[in-house]
Amino acid sequence: MLAEYHQRFRYILVDEYQDTNVAQYLWLRLLAQSARDNQRNICCVGDDDQSIYGWRGAEVDNILRFERDFPGAKVIRLERNYRSTSHILAAASGLIRTNKGRLSKTLWTEAEGGEKVQVRGVWDGEAEARLVADEIEAWKRSGRRYREAAVLVRASFQMRAFEERFVLLQIPYTVVGGPRFFERAEIRDAHAYLRLVQSEDDDLAFERIVNTPRRGIGDTTVQKLLQVARANGVSASLAARGLVNTDELAARTRTALATFLRDLDRWRGMAASMRHPELAETILEESGYTDALRADKGPQSQGRLDNLKELVQSMAQFEDLSAYLEHVSLVLDLDRDGGGDTVQIMTLHSAKGLEFPLVFLPGWEEGVFPSQRSVDEKGEKGLEEERRLAYVGITRAREQARLSFAANRQVYGRWTSQLPSRFIDELPPAHVEASSDTGYYGGGPGMMEAKSRFDDAPAFGSGYTSPGWRRAQERAARSPAFVGGRASRAQAIEGEGRLIASSDPAAGSGAFSRGDRVFHQKFGYGQVTAVEGAKLTVAFETSGEKRVLDSFVERG
Repeated sequence: MLAEYHQRFRYILVDEYQDTNVAQYLWLRLLAQSARDNQRNICCVGDDDQSIYGWRGAEVDNILRFERDFPGAKVIRLERNYRSTSHILAAASGLIRTNKGRLSKTLWTEAEGGEKVQVRGVWDGEAEARLVADEIEAWKRSGRRYREAAVLVRASFQMRAFEERFVLLQIPYTVVGGPRFFERAEIRDAHAYLRLVQSEDDDLAFERIVNTPRRGIGDTTVQKLLQVARANGVSASLAARGLVNTDELAARTRTALATFLRDLDRWRGMAASMRHPELAETILEESGYTDALRADKGPQSQGRLDNLKELVQSMAQFEDLSAYLEHVSLVLDLDRDGGGDTVQIMTLHSAKGLEFPLVFLPGWEEGVFPSQRSVDEKGEKGLEEERRLAYVGITRAREQARLSFAANRQVYGRWTSQLPSRFIDELPPAHVEASSDTGYYGGGPGMMEAKSRFDDAPAFGSGYTSPGWRRAQERAARSPAFVGGRASRAQAIEGEGRLIASSDPAAGSGAFSRGDRVFHQKFGYGQVTAVEGAKLTVAFETSGEKRVLDSFVERG
């Protein structure tokens, strides 16, 4: 069989060789070692300094040992760079030289001069977002395009601050390689919980999270709940409170649904005395949502947890839950279509192979970049891959590369001092221009100086005058009438939440009387023995006495 493949594939070309995994490497060695005429016609193209996919199984050692695996192979170093200026290349080359596991090469370009790599220290993450947005606006005023600028982050949770700032300033942007922060599934789930706690009438929120994480409440049950809600002119939550006290649902489903409803009631009680960030964190924990993500061993689960942490801490900027949810509605409502001329936001991994005249690299702090998780899991090997990722980020810039780090970050609502990334100290000073609002740069004096939160920093959510803000205000003005109009149709809740009546004539209340013969699709034929509003007690011929809603039966 191997000989057959040797006959078929006499010449092999491999691109991006530094990203091959172990299985691909072994296949290539077998295919290239032709026994027929001892030919090894294999050509591999790659850059060991751009091996950044170890988390996907890529093995940088494959390219590092190429000459040993294929002795006699000719190595051609492609060292001329046609993209970046000499300062950018020199800064990136100086950084990557710290790695021990690499093949030596020296990049050069004919584009001499240009701006040095800018390194800026700021007080906190929000100041960093303001800095980047201000510089993008200045770039635009100088006659350049938004699409020529890119913000490259180490992790997706960092996008939130930049997205909110861009929305505030009406800077059009596109998130490359994934949804915007507030459009991510885990963020929408968290918001659905909060909306349902705030308003029991939010059917979209109820439908989204009634079985998220899985509670044993399937799609059929959810559809039945919505059917009852429509028939009775009430919310899905109110319909659920009625159904848990009937035999319409299986016992296990009733138990799961009743537990969910009790949790909602408890969280609503907490909302009166607990700050909204702590409430959000409590809901995510007690609902089992974060536990489900921790149990998920997929490559995206940790990033989703990080996004939820960022969400919780960002809520502290707002006075209460209502103000925060109104802000989210505004962000989702604003039109950010720049007709193709948009700032690009993406992770460093997504940026490989791309180039931009102006590149921002925020969050260069220990624990963020390099990622603490990567270093903890892989040690020195993980640190070297993080450094290669930094090298890739800097070399995405054609004209200007601007790095930044924050002296403080808010974690779980508490401010912590941050240390600048070790990668900043590894940049060659001759090609870097550094400044800092915090009074320190790199390993200079004052690095450990602790700072507290800043009361004078402007909070997001204030000063909106955009069309989107006005639309949000108009929608908010209309919403009470809608909610009130809907709520007025539901008349009474008794005991632990039993739906017993409705003023909506279409709800069917009074349509059946004691002694009526009825048919139920699940329980068959029976006779009504008691009527309590929309709830019937029926003696079924084959199923015994059951409590059902009148919308589920028809005259027999």
